[in-house]
Amino acid sequence: MFQGSMVALATPMIEDGSVDQESLRRLVDWHIEQGTDAIVAVGTTGESATLDEQEHCRVIRQVVEYTAGRVPVIAGTGANSTTEAVSLTQCAREAGADACLLVTPYYNKPTQEGLFLHHKAVAEAVDIPQILYNVPGRTACDMLPETIGRLAEVPNIVGVKEATGDLERVSSIRRLCGDEFDIFSGDDITARELVLLGGQGVISVTANIAPRLMHEMVVAALKGDREKAEAIDGQLTDLHRNLFLEANPIPVKWALAEMGRIPQGIRLPLTWLSDRYRDTLRQTLQRAGLI
Repeated sequence: MFQGSMVALATPMIEDGSVDQESLRRLVDWHIEQGTDAIVAVGTTGESATLDEQEHCRVIRQVVEYTAGRVPVIAGTGANSTTEAVSLTQCAREAGADACLLVTPYYNKPTQEGLFLHHKAVAEAVDIPQILYNVPGRTACDMLPETIGRLAEVPNIVGVKEATGDLERVSSIRRLCGDEFDIFSGDDITARELVLLGGQGVISVTANIAPRLMHEMVVAALKGDREKAEAIDGQLTDLHRNLFLEANPIPVKWALAEMGRIPQGIRLPLTWLSDRYRDTLRQTLQRAGLI
């Protein structure tokens, strides 16, 4: 249903933490000009954890409006409360999003059965394509391939964003879920290999900063052109690493501000990038020709 380089879009804010709508509009236009294949609104990189439900829905509506059908919009609507996830997913459907991305419930550490029942409940409550999101490094909860296989039988659960970086999972998920089920990387460092192994693309942090290169790398990988994909990805290696010098989205928002694309705004408990990392990340942007 979806493929390519899909940006996990940062949510621009001004210094008081309020959403900067004009910068958001410009970011959407820039990504489409640069070849980004889909926009993921209000995921982890979009600071979903610190936007309240009303703001969350408003940003989804704005991204859908600004995109105007030019590329698909995938709305981040996961929560550690099933009722909240249903509410956010319903909001995204009403806003006109093309699909939703639902992170595994964080902090409360459900069992595999709890994960199955949670995602099944959301899918049955809201008729919109849904993509599972497994990122145990942030959620303290690992959705196993067997659970993904069970959920793949739910008609509107269409794929998974697998962010463990464990490439061996690709073959397990494919075997359990079949060829029609989409597998996306949620780990930029291993995204190239995941696509070459048969994945459909990446939901990317790096694409915030280098959308054209990420798009070209994934296109090459989807065509099976390893040599070209490796050459392009080699230009991005330092970005993949240094955009995680501190917790995402701290470095990526600093980088976007350094590039003049957004103002210096982020919400507590996240803080602006620490001084000791700024020279490293600035040099990384310079080497990539981004500033």
